[in-house]
Amino acid sequence: MDAADLAIATLGPCRIDSPLKSLIESRQTTEHYVGEGDRVLFHDTLDQVIAAGLAPADLPGFESAGPRRSIFFDPAKLRVGIVTCGGLCPGINDVIRGLVMELAFHYGVKRIYGFRNGYQGFIPRYCHDVMDLTPEVVSRIGEDGGTILGTSRGAQDPDEIVDCLERQDIGVLFVVGGDGTLRGAMQVAEQVKERGGRIAVVGVPKTIDNDIPYIDQSFGFQTAFAEATKSIRSAHVEAKASPNGVGLVKLMGRHSGFIACYAALAEPDANYVLIPEVGFALDGPGGFLAHLAGRVRDRGHAVIVVAEGAGQDLVPAEGAGADASGNKKLQDIGIFLRTRIAEHFAADGLELNLKYIDPSYAIRSVEANPFDSVYCIRLAQNAVHAAMAGRTEMVVGRWRGRYVHIPMTLAVSHRNQVCPDGDLWLSVLEATGQPPVFG
Repeated sequence: MDAADLAIATLGPCRIDSPLKSLIESRQTTEHYVGEGDRVLFHDTLDQVIAAGLAPADLPGFESAGPRRSIFFDPAKLRVGIVTCGGLCPGINDVIRGLVMELAFHYGVKRIYGFRNGYQGFIPRYCHDVMDLTPEVVSRIGEDGGTILGTSRGAQDPDEIVDCLERQDIGVLFVVGGDGTLRGAMQVAEQVKERGGRIAVVGVPKTIDNDIPYIDQSFGFQTAFAEATKSIRSAHVEAKASPNGVGLVKLMGRHSGFIACYAALAEPDANYVLIPEVGFALDGPGGFLAHLAGRVRDRGHAVIVVAEGAGQDLVPAEGAGADASGNKKLQDIGIFLRTRIAEHFAADGLELNLKYIDPSYAIRSVEANPFDSVYCIRLAQNAVHAAMAGRTEMVVGRWRGRYVHIPMTLAVSHRNQVCPDGDLWLSVLEATGQPPVFG
């Protein structure tokens, strides 16, 4: 395969301005959007580059996931721990089941322990018991949402965690959690290293917001936005049923608006999508409120989807602080928008029938859909392969369609966010018809 084989035929030069020019002319080239002259590489592994007779130069690349011909740990002597931390997300039980089944049936590991209620499970003063995880115990847990191990937020002393691991002779610890959880896992791995220990710490990244970098998607994300579409559909039905009806749906997304974007694309009744990555103004002739009122006058109804972290600069700060995980407490943009919309319509003398829907906890607690169930199993299998081969301080993920090993330092280096210059946000603008900027 060479460049000529991939060339695309064209009918001739383009000389007419596109109607979409205003949407795309200000977009910058980023990792999410490339210019017309750029190309997506045909080969996605170094071996393929070499096999094709091409010069690999010094191309950076992630280590491929999968089983190795030789392993580090003796399965007959190995004890394994599993812990789940942070907020709930569809698919956690599928990950637990996948880890246990792979360890037990394919590697012959017989001692697998589940530590209850997050990192608290390692700390004696919390008095949480340890759960024996066997194939019989986990065989049907994927049918339920949540996690059979329980969870908690907040950091615990890594010294005490390693003390517990050493007391129980744990050789591998699997950690299922988000960026805060992975930072805690890095501290545990560092403490193991300082003590001269040999405990592998391997993560399966969990974030319903899809905000961990260097993975195509986080597990549970597809289930989450699929569930969110039900609320958008309900909001649309309610909005159309009343004069000047407005449906307002608040979805998860503290710093990243992926769920709001994907749900709005999957259920194309949304007329506005507001996300943390794209600021907006409420007031003035070009502001959101004026645009909303104009649409309702013209069309009789509107549906708004807002991510929980959107517009935080607009909401008066009350009760500032952080939660147990160290996350800054957000102001309630949904309630704030509901109030401001009502005030604006009243000032304009417009009737308003607004229905507000917040399905967040209902979405978090459901079981994974078939796609996410498969994804969770494959992540779990690759996590086990990595740990048995002695890999540590890493997470498993899928990058450009391939399962890979990612250093924990990279996985917590920054947040994955919707790029305002990228093709996803452009698709949302096309689908909703909202202007690129309010105000």
